[in-house]
Amino acid sequence: MELPLLSFFLLCMFFAAPSCGTYYTPPSVPRLTDLVPNVSIDQYFAKIFGAANIQLMSNGSSLNLTLNKHSGAGLVSRSKYHYGFFSASIKLPSGFTSGVVVAFYLSNADVYTHSHDEIDIELLGHDNRKDWVIQTNMYANGSVKTGREEKFYLWFDPSVKYHDYTIIWNKYHTVFLVDNVPIRELRNSEAFYPSKPMSVFVTIWDGSEWATHGGKYPVDYRYAPYVASFEEMEINGSVSPPIATVPSSSKTNVSSPDTVEGPEFVKLSQQQIDAMDWARRKLMFYSYCKDTSRYKVLPPECK
Repeated sequence: MELPLLSFFLLCMFFAAPSCGTYYTPPSVPRLTDLVPNVSIDQYFAKIFGAANIQLMSNGSSLNLTLNKHSGAGLVSRSKYHYGFFSASIKLPSGFTSGVVVAFYLSNADVYTHSHDEIDIELLGHDNRKDWVIQTNMYANGSVKTGREEKFYLWFDPSVKYHDYTIIWNKYHTVFLVDNVPIRELRNSEAFYPSKPMSVFVTIWDGSEWATHGGKYPVDYRYAPYVASFEEMEINGSVSPPIATVPSSSKTNVSSPDTVEGPEFVKLSQQQIDAMDWARRKLMFYSYCKDTSRYKVLPPECK
């Protein structure tokens, strides 16, 4: 065995890094996604760019978004929401995906140009063949100069099958979850918390300038097209301003926006806290709260 290969093998043994093809079995957690109804993507979303790269299927219940050398693609919710449960089951492109960004996020930047709120799940392609990184980020009341990014490796290959990516946002806290495992929580505070109604966005786009190692590895369109597939979209929240209820799918165990104010959604259980601790210890590799070279004075919530 040559020395470089031996070194790589030893690193994989000692660190069990996901980039080495080693994946983990996550802790058991409640399946919150089972409590919220699916919605029709066709009824709840409108196209905003790259119409030729948007393919709705199964009577509007599933979706393919494509990135090629001509364009990415994106949808925006037809309504704005003031708090809610937002989830999408996503299968990511396989192969060499550096620079590719698949995003599921909330924002009101179109309305509040200088004081917008945003809650981001961004799935970033990687320079290794099967690696994807999940980046979470938040802005509140126009704090656009203070990014609050945290980055994690995933404990599975997200290009093999669908996985759930979820945002819970209510007056108590904001939680990011992957396959129902919490990976990050921000509790409400007056100093920093998204507070204004936001739209839901679903996009795929070229993030060559920043997404992979600060732009070191741009999108290589020799491997295009890149296709991200979505299904089981879930939205349960307070529409702002209130409108008539849009029909949902056959899931009927939950139908009211008040659901996201229930006990399962307003506070993490000890089981969920333990699972979040597992994810943060084992898989988080960047947090703005530890980036003292970027922030001479850390944001107040880091304390």
